[in-house]
Amino acid sequence: MSNWKLLRLTKQLKDHFEMSSPKQQTLFPDLYEDKTSLPKPVNVASVPQRSPFRYPGGKTWFVPVFRDWLRNHYPKPEILIEPFVGGGIISLTALFENLVSHVVMVEIDEDIAAVWQSVVDGHAEWLAKKILDFDLNKKTVIHEISKTDVSTKEKAFQTILKNRTFHGGILAEGSGFLKHGENGKGIHSRWYPATLSKRFENLKLVADRIKFRQEDGLNVIREYSHRDDVVFFIDPPYTAGGKKAGKRLYRHFDLDHERLFAIFETVKGDFLMTYDNADEVKTMARKHGFQMRLVPMKNTHHATMKELVIGKDLKWMDRHPAVHEPVAEYKPTSMRKKVTTRRCT
Repeated sequence: MSNWKLLRLTKQLKDHFEMSSPKQQTLFPDLYEDKTSLPKPVNVASVPQRSPFRYPGGKTWFVPVFRDWLRNHYPKPEILIEPFVGGGIISLTALFENLVSHVVMVEIDEDIAAVWQSVVDGHAEWLAKKILDFDLNKKTVIHEISKTDVSTKEKAFQTILKNRTFHGGILAEGSGFLKHGENGKGIHSRWYPATLSKRFENLKLVADRIKFRQEDGLNVIREYSHRDDVVFFIDPPYTAGGKKAGKRLYRHFDLDHERLFAIFETVKGDFLMTYDNADEVKTMARKHGFQMRLVPMKNTHHATMKELVIGKDLKWMDRHPAVHEPVAEYKPTSMRKKVTTRRCT
């Protein structure tokens, strides 16, 4: 057989096997453009938007990973606890998609707390109507948010107004109105009354499955630490490793991260933490025997970054081509024997 015929036959056989061989499905199809590409950030437009907040550090991009985590749990967890709930997208996803029976949402910030407390107290419909009826302009917003001695539901409406008209949705001191916004619309850029109203209407459907608490999240973690039917999702203010973003974005940014890690060594149930990819955080995770992975996400400037995921057992994340920490050996100062572990780079 000539060389030309042999090459032609080889190509035909190769094409045949490539067409007939089953292709491996990825665990997180939303994370990848195709089966062989590198991981890409989730398109947040593909994730149902449940939260009424436009929240800095929001976790919409993490929803597909979170779903898979809970779906890998058997038996199904009874309760999800979110000690730093913020915009609440993770807790709301768990409820609307019936991944857990109930959630405990914890938030110490009084403005954000007013919104979730109002929902639990049955005022979601009032907020929905108030949003639809409000004639938004700078003068009316200033008048509304300047009111004092208001009820919890009125404070909740003030919070939504500030969240939707302030730069970046930031509620911390020093934040101000959007100047230009989207297409020069200024404070109207993020004000979608019909959409926001609908989200509050929908929250009525799950309000009876929410327990809300305005207090220190660490105390709540300790309270539920003995239960094995409880899971935790932890998204703390990003102030570890010298990061300053948390101080700018959140009113209550001060957190003892070492204490948080120490508490989770004693927790009986499972947990996931998301953190900024900082060396100090990775050192704490190794110290307490936790596993780490990196997941792609985009920041507010649309730059692709890697977010650190921490947990007890993250092997379920290895069934797809995620951004893994390479296997390496390191020697803790307290031990002479080398310990094999997975480390993030």
